[in-house]
Amino acid sequence: MNVQAYAVRDEQRPPDNQLLQVVQRGLRSQPKRLPSWLFYDEQGSALFERICEQPEYYLTRAEIALLDAHAGEIAELLGPDVRLVEYGSGHAVKTRLLLEHLADPVAWVPIELSSEALRHGMQGMEQHFPDLPIQPLPVDFTRALRLPVPPRAPRRTVVYFPGSTIGNFDEREAAQLLRKMRSEMGDNGGILVGADLKKDKSTLESAYNDRAGVTAAFTLNILARLNRELGCNFELGAFRHRAHYNAMAGRIETHILSNREQRVRVGRLQVLFREEEAMLVEYSCKYSLEDFAALAAVAGLAVQQVWMDPQSMFSLQYLTRTGS
Repeated sequence: MNVQAYAVRDEQRPPDNQLLQVVQRGLRSQPKRLPSWLFYDEQGSALFERICEQPEYYLTRAEIALLDAHAGEIAELLGPDVRLVEYGSGHAVKTRLLLEHLADPVAWVPIELSSEALRHGMQGMEQHFPDLPIQPLPVDFTRALRLPVPPRAPRRTVVYFPGSTIGNFDEREAAQLLRKMRSEMGDNGGILVGADLKKDKSTLESAYNDRAGVTAAFTLNILARLNRELGCNFELGAFRHRAHYNAMAGRIETHILSNREQRVRVGRLQVLFREEEAMLVEYSCKYSLEDFAALAAVAGLAVQQVWMDPQSMFSLQYLTRTGS
């Protein structure tokens, strides 16, 4: 998860006037599903920040601990004169930990769909690194990108994809995204990507079902958003959040469940929900080191280095072109 953690899965985020069509198509499918970028309106983004503070949500703490322990080593491997292209930059708190150690970076290129998050991240970075050239791209990172011309020639371009966002894509989509990064980084570049690691079911499920109910509110905010933006009549109390770990698939699967049989208005469509019917809203894939190396290989990439937090909960992996 991160501020763009759910951006664009099966459905590319459409123009606003196509939102109704996308939602109706998802609700006509069997099983029902909604595109995960719907999490991130203003209220959803605020709820996600609260999720990161919950005691059960280990991911953010583990990643920060990893960077605290290894940022210097990572920067040494990347070398000087790096152009850092960051997918889903959000508030860029973790990025600062890395940039503090990079030698004479050429530029930081934050790519972030949320204009508010992009503005906030840039303000913080300007305060910490007043001399760092910042070249923002307020776009969806899954689309074809035209990177800005750097202020000077970089020694290498590194695509930075922090958090566990790669896990929100299924295997085919993740490989496709890695191929896209491979193209953007160039012949001498690399990819620095976060990947959450497989662990016991109770730890995983607790992280996505916090006792305070913040994640449940975050999930159900999708329905509140559809009520506001499309005039739907979802009754939030008639639905509930469920996240469970599918060990065979190696992923957390998050659904919205209907508590009773009911019909909901979505535009001119009347959608029937059966009692206990589940609507898929997110995957969060977890990896072994072997899993992720195999995924990278499909995209023509090789894992050059892996760093983990002190408890081996989370990994940051450096990928380069196969054979380089």
